[in-house]
Amino acid sequence: MQMNENQSETGLCTEASKTISPKRRSLVIGNIHVLFNPNRGDIKLGQVRIFLEKAYKLSQEWGNIPIIIGGDLNSLPQSAIYQFLTASELEILLHDRRNISGQLECPPQKKDLRSQDENVARSLIYRWSDEELRLATGNEELTHLQHELKLYSAYLGVPGSRGLRDNRGEPLATSYHSKFMGTVDYIWHTKGLIPVRVLETLPINILRRSAGLPNEKWGSDHLALVCELAFANDGTIV
Repeated sequence: MQMNENQSETGLCTEASKTISPKRRSLVIGNIHVLFNPNRGDIKLGQVRIFLEKAYKLSQEWGNIPIIIGGDLNSLPQSAIYQFLTASELEILLHDRRNISGQLECPPQKKDLRSQDENVARSLIYRWSDEELRLATGNEELTHLQHELKLYSAYLGVPGSRGLRDNRGEPLATSYHSKFMGTVDYIWHTKGLIPVRVLETLPINILRRSAGLPNEKWGSDHLALVCELAFANDGTIV
């Protein structure tokens, strides 16, 4: 099975800062829409892997310029895919392919990957086929996946209200419809940038009163994420 354009929508480009500055700045901007199917964690992880590889390569070609990544990962903040982005590595066999995005209900001990007991985690070895490993990692013999970027969540970098953020600092919900309410959308950046401010999402009680998205007032089943970033070395706004 091949990953194709129908399975993932991605975009990467380089942009020059349009600020009035004696020195023009460049950065990589990327956007991705990961496959929804919760059972195909192999494809979802593979899409994220390829996307990060391309972003890193483009950054290096332009002299190691900063990167901004955004999109719908169809993965929750407590998921292994989120962990892969933040930690830059993932032990594949410690995770169930069918729930690597966290969309399906997890057993209580697996709700928060950061608080798992290491010895328990090591005993949870899941079986992946050679084809699934190839799709996820690019190599059927590879089970330890890594990427070259050090990514930071923009929303974690700007403190927000407890009523609007989870215990990590991500929005409580970026999507809401009849079968789901939660966070699957993110903005990430590399070390050369710092978040200045973000647009907060709607409170949960407001979303519940809306009877789901989209509706007459909001035309999408996702809420907008917006972040203002600056270059870390001099504070110039991107």
